[in-house]
Amino acid sequence: MVHIGNDWDEYLCGEFDKEYYLRLREFLKKEYSQRVIYPNMYDIFNALKYTPLESVKAVIIGQDPYHGPNQAHGLCFSVKKGVEIPPSLKNIYKEMQTDLGIIQPNHGELTSWAQNGVLMLNAVLTVRQGQANSHKGMGWETFTDRVIQLVNDNAPPCVFLLWGANARAKEALITNKKHLVLSCAHPSPLSAYNGFFGCKHFSKANEFLVKNDREPISWQLN
Repeated sequence: MVHIGNDWDEYLCGEFDKEYYLRLREFLKKEYSQRVIYPNMYDIFNALKYTPLESVKAVIIGQDPYHGPNQAHGLCFSVKKGVEIPPSLKNIYKEMQTDLGIIQPNHGELTSWAQNGVLMLNAVLTVRQGQANSHKGMGWETFTDRVIQLVNDNAPPCVFLLWGANARAKEALITNKKHLVLSCAHPSPLSAYNGFFGCKHFSKANEFLVKNDREPISWQLN
């Protein structure tokens, strides 16, 4: 079955044997064999592979992967180097520059954030080419809700960044008072001016981490 390669294997022990996941697995086997599905099947769990649970400093929750060629690689909002930076990520970079003074990078790959403790989790981890939300309701939400609950229960004090209505709906899963929840509008061009710009979530997250004797996140991208 699935092998993450860090402490997630222990925390998720038994999850991949549950009935909902076995149904999801059969669905995915069929989808990957008959259609173009993103991301590559070896990248599906990259958010967990890059960010062990006990290293989580912040959680960013996206909706589902980008559905264009060469974009999705298992981290929400992130695209591989050499791919055009999507509009929402451009706005994330703008807010980061306003908040922290970090010059906007010329690529959209957020791997270094993940390696620095930012769990870049989509609620749904796969999608059909050209069809947003096409794998919604197939079981991924049950799995990623479990991931959020495990972070809530087991991670050191961390920050949940809930951008947009879909992400804010996950706040009910975050019950541990040691964590910080920061929520605002989605960074999409349709909503960024409704509260995403000016939210200062990057500096607020680091202030919280330092206050809790944790290393701040290096938001500067490699």
